[in-house]
Amino acid sequence: MQPLHDATVYIVDDDASVRDALAWLLRSRRLPSEGFASGDAFEAMLARGFAPRHPCCLLLDVRMPGTSGLALFERLAALGLAEVMPVIFLTGHADVPTAVAMVKRGAFDFCEKPFSDNALVDRVEQAIACSAEVLAAQREQRRVQARLAELTQRERDVMHRVARGLPNKLIADELDISVRTVEVHRARVFDKMEVRSAVELANVLRKT
Repeated sequence: MQPLHDATVYIVDDDASVRDALAWLLRSRRLPSEGFASGDAFEAMLARGFAPRHPCCLLLDVRMPGTSGLALFERLAALGLAEVMPVIFLTGHADVPTAVAMVKRGAFDFCEKPFSDNALVDRVEQAIACSAEVLAAQREQRRVQARLAELTQRERDVMHRVARGLPNKLIADELDISVRTVEVHRARVFDKMEVRSAVELANVLRKT
């Protein structure tokens, strides 16, 4: 599992005793946390341009004054943050059907109060692992985009045909250039895209 020392668990609950208890529980498993007394307070952080750069997850109370947990989740989903910051709803028995509906809409899970400490932290660790995978995929996509930006238009023309599995002779005919020129462009594409084969190139392009 991804090391958790750089991970953060955000706790949004209007009950200070719940926030304190969860923070203590997470510390006992060496998980740093940050508490917010309301959905509005968390939204204020989002409004300042918050963008997760390290693995994280959100423990979110369903019912709160002001911005409810459900409204905050919708906001996260709209901002494209629900995947990189998996949401675990904290819910009372009456809110279980609502929490289940939110899971179907992209929330990571829900835990019914009173919850098992070990079960909750296990799910938190799993959520953080998912967050780490999403962040890694995003970083790789940015690297691929940066490599693509270095290609000339002709190199792009050759690259897409190489990725489709076309032989050099056919690429040369389609682009009305020599086979030798195709070979030169192909070598440059492989070098810039940091791949060693057409199959590897095609796999990289699928990430874009």
